[in-house]
Amino acid sequence: MSDTTCHMSISLDGFVAGPEQSRDNPLGKRGQELHGWHIGDPRATEADQVAAGWLMRPRGAYVMGRNMFGPVRGEWDEDWTGWWGDEPPYHVPVFVLTHHGHDPIELAGGTTFHFVTTGFDAAYAAAVEAAGDGGVDIAGGASTVRQALRAGVVDELTLDIAPVLLGSGERIFDGGESFDFEPVEVLHSPLTTHVRYRRTG
Repeated sequence: MSDTTCHMSISLDGFVAGPEQSRDNPLGKRGQELHGWHIGDPRATEADQVAAGWLMRPRGAYVMGRNMFGPVRGEWDEDWTGWWGDEPPYHVPVFVLTHHGHDPIELAGGTTFHFVTTGFDAAYAAAVEAAGDGGVDIAGGASTVRQALRAGVVDELTLDIAPVLLGSGERIFDGGESFDFEPVEVLHSPLTTHVRYRRTG
């Protein structure tokens, strides 16, 4: 089986999204400042391009939380197919953690969103089976990444550490995780320090 990866942009004070997330502001207040390195800031460098290659490398399946899939909460009382339009960037099965069942959503380019109501372990097992040798990526958001880290399934964790203080929002670490990783590659740009970690042992 190939590696399970996770790649997240994070502020200096540990947030992966700002406060007051909404349909109009899915990353929360100032959350987009964490992502300039790969969404068009002219100060981006070759280091950022390399890290973007890490982020966009093909994977066999993804796991994400419902908050990352979209802003609809509770029962599915409206049509929603994700933030990414008719052809999301995944091109493989995506397993979405939710408390409310939903039929799979099949979109152009090979992406099908499957909705899992039985917890992280079940979603991850389904992703591993679907991925085959292609590997699984834990796409986010913060709660889903924490569950993956606590389950010990992440082999490679990349953090893009932006020189930004958000003050509040969604934390990737909340004190209940162990960090059994060591850095194996570090890239710098004016926008972000990219650190690629591998699980120790």
